[in-house]
Amino acid sequence: MDVLSKVALVKSAPTEEVVTEQALVDLFKREAHPKHYIGVEISGPLHLGTLITSGFKINDFIKAGVRSKVFLADWHTVINNKFGGDWEKIRRVAKEYYAEAFRFFCPGVEIEYGSELYAGNDRYWKDIITFCKHVTLARDTRCLTILGRTTKESLDLAQYFYPPMQATDIRAMDLDIVHSGIDQRKVHMLVREVFPVLRWKTPVAVHHHLLSGLGEPTRAGFDENDAVDRVISSKMSKSKPDTAIFIHDSKTEISRKISKAWCPEKIAAGNPILDYAKQLIFHERSSLVVERPAKYGGDVTYSGYSEVEADYVSGKLHPSDIKRAVATEIDRIIAPIREHFEGVKVVQEVYAE
Repeated sequence: MDVLSKVALVKSAPTEEVVTEQALVDLFKREAHPKHYIGVEISGPLHLGTLITSGFKINDFIKAGVRSKVFLADWHTVINNKFGGDWEKIRRVAKEYYAEAFRFFCPGVEIEYGSELYAGNDRYWKDIITFCKHVTLARDTRCLTILGRTTKESLDLAQYFYPPMQATDIRAMDLDIVHSGIDQRKVHMLVREVFPVLRWKTPVAVHHHLLSGLGEPTRAGFDENDAVDRVISSKMSKSKPDTAIFIHDSKTEISRKISKAWCPEKIAAGNPILDYAKQLIFHERSSLVVERPAKYGGDVTYSGYSEVEADYVSGKLHPSDIKRAVATEIDRIIAPIREHFEGVKVVQEVYAE
C-alpha cells in the first residue's frame, strides 16, 4: 500500500483530526510499520463508543501496516477511582474482558498493561519528573478533563499525576502515533508542546469522533470556547445506561433504546441516529437499506451518508424509518461480540462497577 493510501485510511471516519497530516506523510515515508497506541481505562461494560468506534479506527491502522497497541491503563483506572480502586478486580477485568474484547474485534492488535510497563522501570519514573519540570500546575489542571471530570469537582492529588503519566507512557513505549477520542486532545497537545523541548520523539496525534449518547445533546453551561467539552458532555457513557448501547445488549434492547432516541425531524446537527449511520454503519458498509411500506415510498437504498442526511433534512426520510434501519445494522455489528461473551462470568463483575 502506498503512502497516500495509508494516510487516507488513517484520516477516514471516525477520525476527526490528525496533528499533523504532513508529519503523518513523512512518518509513513520513513517507516513502513510505525508504532501506534490508544490508551483505555478499565471502566465498566464496553459500548459502541469504547470498543466499536475505537476498534474500527484501530483496524484502519492495522490495514495501513501500523503496529497497533491497546494500552490497558490499570494504574490510571485506580487513579480515576474506578472499581473502587480494587487492584485485583481491575487486573482480572482488564485481562479477561477488555483484552479479550479488543483482540476479538481487532485481530492483530497488541495488548500492554500499565502495571507491566512501569514494573522495575526506573527510567519511566525519572522521565515523569523530567516532564513535570516543564509543566506548570495550571497547565496540568487544564488537562484534567481527560479524566472525564472537571476542576469544579473535589480531586485528590493522585489525579493531578494522570496527565503527566499519560504523557510519559508515550515516551516509554517509543510511539510514533498516539490515538484517542477527541476528549484526550489536551494531553496530546501538551506532549507536542513539551517533547520537542526535551528532545524526545514527538508523535503524530490522531483523534477520533466521540460517539454521542442517545439523548438530546447538552447545550447549556458552555461558552463558544468549550466546543470539545460540550461534545464530551454528550458522549455515550455507561453512567447513562439507557442512552448507551453496550456490546451485550440484545437485538430487542438495541431496538428499544434506539426507538426512544432523540431524533427530531429534519434536524441533522447533534442527531445521534445520523451520527451512528455516518460513523459506524458507513465505516463498514457501502450502502444502507431503509425498509418502508409502499405507501410511504417503499424501500430505499443509500450509497453514502450524505444521501441519508440530505433526505432526512428535506423530510423525505422519517425518524422512525432511519431508526429501524440503524438498529438493524448496529445489531449486526454487535451480534458476534455479544455471542463471544455469552456465559463469561467476568461480564457480571463489569456491570457491578
